[in-house]
Formats: sequence, C-alpha cells, structure tokens
Amino acid sequence: MPLHPQLALMRAHRVASGARPLYEMSLADARAADLASIKADRGTAHPVGEVVPLRIPGPGGDLDARLYRPAGAPDGPLPVLAYFFGGGWVLGNLETSDGTCRRLCAGAGCLVVSVAYRLAPEHPFPAAPRDCHAAVTWLAAHAAELGGDPARLAVAGDSAGGNLAAAVTLQARDAGPALAAQVLVYPNVAYGADTPSMRDNTDPFFFNRTSVDWYWGHYLADPADAADPLASPLRAGSLHGLPSALVVTAEYDPLRDEGEQYAERLRAAGVPVELARYDGMTHGFFTMTGTLAAAREATARVAEYLRKAFGVPG
Repeated sequence: MPLHPQLALMRAHRVASGARPLYEMSLADARAADLASIKADRGTAHPVGEVVPLRIPGPGGDLDARLYRPAGAPDGPLPVLAYFFGGGWVLGNLETSDGTCRRLCAGAGCLVVSVAYRLAPEHPFPAAPRDCHAAVTWLAAHAAELGGDPARLAVAGDSAGGNLAAAVTLQARDAGPALAAQVLVYPNVAYGADTPSMRDNTDPFFFNRTSVDWYWGHYLADPADAADPLASPLRAGSLHGLPSALVVTAEYDPLRDEGEQYAERLRAAGVPVELARYDGMTHGFFTMTGTLAAAREATARVAEYLRKAFGVPG
C-alpha cells in the first residue's frame, strides 16, 4: 500500500525544513537529534506504577538500567521483560526506549527492565551482545529480589535492540538462562543483506540502506566479525531450541525482508512464530506512539503477545 498519510506528511515536513539524515551528522549531533525526534513522537508518558534506576554488573563494568513496575500489580512475582533500545548500536539510551517500556509494562502486566548496553564505535561488537546477555543472566538470578519470576523471563528490542534480543536468545540457548519468549521489532539480522527491501528503500528522509551501512560501519571494528551469529543472527547454523517469537516488520523498511526471513527460519526450526508486517509504515514507527495509531496498535499487539507467553490473565 502507499506510504501512510501521516508519514507522508512527516516526510513533507522534513523536506520543507531541510532535515539532514543522521548519517550526515557527527555522532554527538546524531545522538542528540535521535533523542529529540523520539521524544517528540512518543507522546505523553504512559502511566506505570513505579520507575526505578538499577545498576547491573556487565563484562565491561556496571550497566545502567531502568525498572518499570505496573500499577496495581497483583501479589506474587511478576513476569520480567528485558528490553533493548534501538539506534544502530550507535545511538539510543534509556530515555529513547522509555515510551515503549512504559506501554509494554502497563499492557503486558510485567516488570520491564531496559538495559543501557555499551554503544559503538566507542565499544564495538561484541560488547553490546555480551552486555545484554550478562544483564539477562543477572535478571534471572535476581528476579525474585525485584518482585519478578525468573521462570517467566523474555527479551525484546527494536531495530538494533531486536538484533541484540536475537543474539541473547542464541547465547541463552547455550549458556542459559531459560527464556519464555522473544519479540523482535524490525531487527537487523544480516550484515550485507542484498534483498529487495534493502535495494528499494533509499529515501534520504527516512531510514534507508545508507543508514544501514552507516550503523554497521560504526558497530563492526572488522567486517569479518559480521560472520559471527551474534552480529548476524540470520547466519546462525541452527535456530533450534530458541524461544517462541513475535517478529514485527514495516513495509517501507530496508530491514523488512531479512526480518521476515529470520521469522521463516525460526519457523522452519520448529520455533513457534508470529509475524506481523505493518503496511504503509517505515522503520522507526514503533516508537511513534504519540504520532501514529499504528504504533499504538503494534505496541498493544506486542503486549498481548507477551501476556499470552507469560500466562498473564487478560
């Protein structure tokens, strides 16, 4: 279908204002612009019961994290979702994922822990997937102290965060902890992907194939590292034994095809999979809950999927 009218208006505004792609900016300016854009599009803060800062031990030092607790939570331990923000492993922080984490916490009735993994290029691959797995391992060991249930632990993330969530499931399959589910929102799972969606999406006013190359260029200190499944989960030899998955893609996204290929590989490996493509949407739509009805619908769908995976009553 055509680009959604709301996104077409957003594009027209960017054209009129002379907006520059993030990949034409310095890292500092790109990080500031990314944060400002997400804050502008996420809308009013969704209410939750409590937001608590955490420090989680990581392989390179303590990691900042943020715990979200739902309002009116029932007695007894709650399921736990570890969330990894997007930003191409280069941009993003706990604040850029705040809107999403609040909605998932309230909608899924679970604890959400957002993890500030180390960013590239200051900390290139494999720092981020190692940080994220260490954080999930710590959450499994300390869930009870937070009021959580380690037997109902899941991972989720958008874009680079989806890549990291997938990488965590591969590490957890081999080294623990056990995971109940994974949610991958337009994940980038294959370095150098040459797919129709990668070739077609070149619009400089949206996330495009040049954006993809720019992020990978900062993330990998050596392009040879792309062969590692923790960098490119689609290249993993086997996806057997991974947790059930919800994969969300967007029609006008260079990462669309590789995300859908990953969903099909999971299904072929016997992993229960739900695939949801949002037509008319671009990469990044998921965090635009203050601007796009489709973003609110997608976060509600993810929350409902998690409720079912966790066995939380509707």
